[in-house]
Amino acid sequence: MLRPKLMRIMVAVITVMVAGLVAVSIASAADKPPLKIGILVPYSKVFAVLGESITYGAELFFDQVGWQAGGRKIELIKEDTEANPATGLRKARKLVDQDKVDATLGVVSTAVLYAIRDYMHDAKSILMVATAGGVDLSRSKRSPYIFRAAYSNWQLNYPMGKWYAENVGKKVFLLGSDYAAGREHLDSFKESFLKAGGEILGEALPPLGNNDFGPYLSKITEAKAPGVFCFFAGSDAVRFVKQFVEYGLKGKVVLAGAGFMLEEDVLPAQGEAALGGISSLNYAYTLDNPENKAFKEAYIAKFKQEPNLYSVYGYDSARALVEAINKINGKTEDKEQFIKALEGVKFASPRGPFSFDPVSHHVINNVYVRKVEQVEGKLHNVVIHNFGPIVDRSE
Repeated sequence: MLRPKLMRIMVAVITVMVAGLVAVSIASAADKPPLKIGILVPYSKVFAVLGESITYGAELFFDQVGWQAGGRKIELIKEDTEANPATGLRKARKLVDQDKVDATLGVVSTAVLYAIRDYMHDAKSILMVATAGGVDLSRSKRSPYIFRAAYSNWQLNYPMGKWYAENVGKKVFLLGSDYAAGREHLDSFKESFLKAGGEILGEALPPLGNNDFGPYLSKITEAKAPGVFCFFAGSDAVRFVKQFVEYGLKGKVVLAGAGFMLEEDVLPAQGEAALGGISSLNYAYTLDNPENKAFKEAYIAKFKQEPNLYSVYGYDSARALVEAINKINGKTEDKEQFIKALEGVKFASPRGPFSFDPVSHHVINNVYVRKVEQVEGKLHNVVIHNFGPIVDRSE
């Protein structure tokens, strides 16, 4: 047994050694230029909450790695796209040309994504897409410098068409907001639904920001549709789901759609009108895995609010960049090695297994069928089916 004096000496020596190692680590990071990461999201106007959630998720992960990657201190440079393509392009140019960022994380609007795609490609600047789901990014608009950590509209809805035909019914009425994303979500569902022998009884595209869904709900009744599949988000999703109940369709017509119609950000406003609604998405707040439990606890502790899907996208986007940068020891100027490192990134995410398709640079992850239920006194989506990993490489 060690004498007290000797033990005190050993503790002092160990303390000095640990302090020295920490000092060396800090000095090493200080000796290298900062790792500049741009955050390109909307912080104002209609999609401000999404931009904030993505940023919070990214900041949480950076906290967990001590704001360092590849031996370099992480420095964030935030820019507001206002969900405007022209503004997004101007801010992307600023990040790359003026700020000399090592990589950019973000983008919510597909219109903004397509507006900056050619510039980021030509500049050979790494972009990690954290939301925008336009299908062309993994097809005709692929770029070796652009990775997507979120989803594509096809990836979320194509598997749902066949499942719906086999588990809900062979007849459906389609509704979606009349803009590119709305049409892509419905078309992707329709593709596999028709292959499975389904019949579409009707289709309607209300304008984005529509207040009165009465005329469209009447069409569902007239078509004698046993079920609907929809794409609405934000305030449109709240109004549609509540009016669906007000028009007496709940209990008579199956309510189903792309996950954003029934996601955590709109459920509180929808209330009991959303109960029983079915949707497809690549995350559910109630997913039972260690990563999701730890993520939710850490997020709530830091931000005093529950995370949402966009928080997960920001968190995973940050992790993918950090893991790749660690592999190349912070040498982000070597774009070929940076890309190769990103292609090899794999980890267990709050949403399940996460990796990239090396061909399209699009995320491979599970897609789930969820049902809105009461969970410990709150409305949440509960997974009722797991499609497993879905690869989006269709031409």
